[in-house]
Amino acid sequence: MARVQVPKRLLDALSDTPASAVRSWLDALPETVERQLAAWELTLERVSAPGGRRGLVALVRQADDTPAALKFPVPGPDADHERAALAHWDGWGAARLLRADPDTGALLIERLRSTVSLRSLPEAKAVLEAAGTVRRLWVAPPEGHPFASVTGRTEEERETLRTLGAGGWAADARPLADEALELREALPAEPPEEVLLHGDFRQGKVLAGERGPWLAVGPAPVVGERAYDLARLVLDRCEDLAAGPGPAAAARRRVGKLADALEVDRDRLRGWSFYRAVETGLRHAAAGDRRRAELLLEFAGWL
Repeated sequence: MARVQVPKRLLDALSDTPASAVRSWLDALPETVERQLAAWELTLERVSAPGGRRGLVALVRQADDTPAALKFPVPGPDADHERAALAHWDGWGAARLLRADPDTGALLIERLRSTVSLRSLPEAKAVLEAAGTVRRLWVAPPEGHPFASVTGRTEEERETLRTLGAGGWAADARPLADEALELREALPAEPPEEVLLHGDFRQGKVLAGERGPWLAVGPAPVVGERAYDLARLVLDRCEDLAAGPGPAAAARRRVGKLADALEVDRDRLRGWSFYRAVETGLRHAAAGDRRRAELLLEFAGWL
C-alpha cells in the first residue's frame, strides 16, 4: 500500500472542480509528497486525516528529529497568499513557516497540537485567548504585498448574496441579504485602517503549541480593518448562544465585549458580523446545509 494517501475529505472537496490544473495536482499529489520528503530529508509519520478541504497536511520529522507539519495547499493565489502571510508574521501569533518550495507549493510549518484548539476551552476562556492571539496578527502588510483587500474580497461576494438571497427556501432571507449588501457598500467606503488580517480567524484555527501557548494556522489573508477579522470570531460557537437563554442579548454582548477588548468600533463590528453571518449562512444554504444556514441567518437577526 502506498505510504501517502489523499484524505477523502480533500478528494470530495475537489471532485467537482472544473480546473484541470487542480485535477492534475490532485492526481500527482502522492508522488509530489514523496519527492518533497526526500528533497527536504523528512521522515513521514502520517498524513493528517480527515484533514481539511484546502490542502493535504503530513506530520513529519526533520533530519534533526524536530517535528514539523508538511502542507500542500491547493494550488492558486490562496496558497501563495498563505505562504506570504506566514512568512511575514514569522511566528508572531501564528505557526512559523520553516521552509517553502515555490515549485511544488510545499510549506514546512512548525508543528502544533492539531487535536487541541481553542474550541476545547470553556467559552469565556476561549474568547479571551482568541482575542490575545488575533491582536498579534494585526500588523502592517509588507511593501508590495500580494493580498487582496477586504473591498476586493467582498466585491466577489456581492453577486453570490444577490443570487442566493433570491431563490429556494433562502429567499425568506432576502431582507437580510439586502441589508448585508447595503452594509457591504457602506463599510468599505471609509475603512479606519489597513492591516494584515488572518481572514478566517476562529477558535478552531488557533492551536496549542510549544513555543507559545496558542498560535494561529490556516490563514486566508486579506488587508483591511480589524473589525472584518473580528467578525468571524463573533460568529464562533453561535450554537452555544442559541442553546442558552436570551440569545439575542448574548450575541450583542459578545459584540460589545470583543469590540471593547480590542478597541474596535462597536457599530462597525456589528455591521461586519451581520454581513459575514448572512454571507456565510447563504453559502451553507447553497451547499445544502440548511441547519447551519438557518442558525447563521438567525444569528444575524439577533444583531
